[in-house]
Amino acid sequence: MKLGIIGLPQSGKSTVFHALTGARGEKEERGASRSDPRIATITVVDERVDFLTQLYHPKKTTYAKVEYLLPSEISASSFGSDAGVLNQVRVCDGLLHVVRNFEEAGGSPVTPEKDFRRLEEEMILSDLEVAEKRIERIALDRKRGKKPDGKESALLESCREHLEKNLPLRDVQELASEPTLKGFTFLSAKPMLVIINNNDEDETLPKWDRKPENLEFLVVRGRLEMDIAAMSPEEAEEFLEAYHIQESALDRVIKRSYDVLNLISFFTVISDEVRAWSIPTGTPALHAAGAVHTDMQKGFIRAETLSLGDLKRCGSFQEAKKAGLVRLEGKDYQVKDGDIINFRFNI
Repeated sequence: MKLGIIGLPQSGKSTVFHALTGARGEKEERGASRSDPRIATITVVDERVDFLTQLYHPKKTTYAKVEYLLPSEISASSFGSDAGVLNQVRVCDGLLHVVRNFEEAGGSPVTPEKDFRRLEEEMILSDLEVAEKRIERIALDRKRGKKPDGKESALLESCREHLEKNLPLRDVQELASEPTLKGFTFLSAKPMLVIINNNDEDETLPKWDRKPENLEFLVVRGRLEMDIAAMSPEEAEEFLEAYHIQESALDRVIKRSYDVLNLISFFTVISDEVRAWSIPTGTPALHAAGAVHTDMQKGFIRAETLSLGDLKRCGSFQEAKKAGLVRLEGKDYQVKDGDIINFRFNI
């Protein structure tokens, strides 16, 4: 999965990005020029993977990964333009919206709610432009005698009606998740985590007059946590305790990223490798098999399934099987978070 980091200039996007990458010394990828976005591929440390590794002693352990994309600084003020920041994050599955809530010497007043709505409106306007261009093209095709897709046309009209009210598409789940609209990469339809970037001493969320009900909010102290991420473990522990930080910004953001994207993890132990896989909640076993390998999906027979909790209680796969806790599930079984699965298939 990939999440784009957005925010107004001076909101602390780069600081948050460096706090995430520095927490475990993760490397970032830079493009060929300064105008390219930066991407950090972060390891999702999971104690459940550690447990399976200790139990099975595989030759290889593979954690899930999450990518965070920081748009190029050169385009940072180009919101709404085709070459700007918004276009860079259209490829992402979700967004981290960094909102400034810290004072700067000689800087502008702190207005987190106003800043949030300013960028939210930019995304809505950008989506409206995309929808209207396609609607105009459909109307032109009709005049030329071409028969358009009636479903697509109706869906785009619904999008336009909603966007014209200055409302994001994520508020209408049937539009946000509609496969027909996926190719339009509507920004306001993407799941979003709002990161409130506070000063070093402030642990609280600011008060808002109209706080969006369907968005997740997370407070970070970006500059402080970036500095802590660069410290040795011994130094970091002292500062974490002094500033009442129980988890790094990275671990908190990863957890909330999974929440907003509605993701779960299942595990496989095959070919002497323990591996975690991230999939959307409600994914059927057939599609989960495809995430591991396309051959498993094509030749799917059954999913031999054991919950991690049952494995821990029994101590081994064999004991869990004796207790009748290993199940053979069909292709429509909805994979649960923490399932350990061996896919039976035949090609």
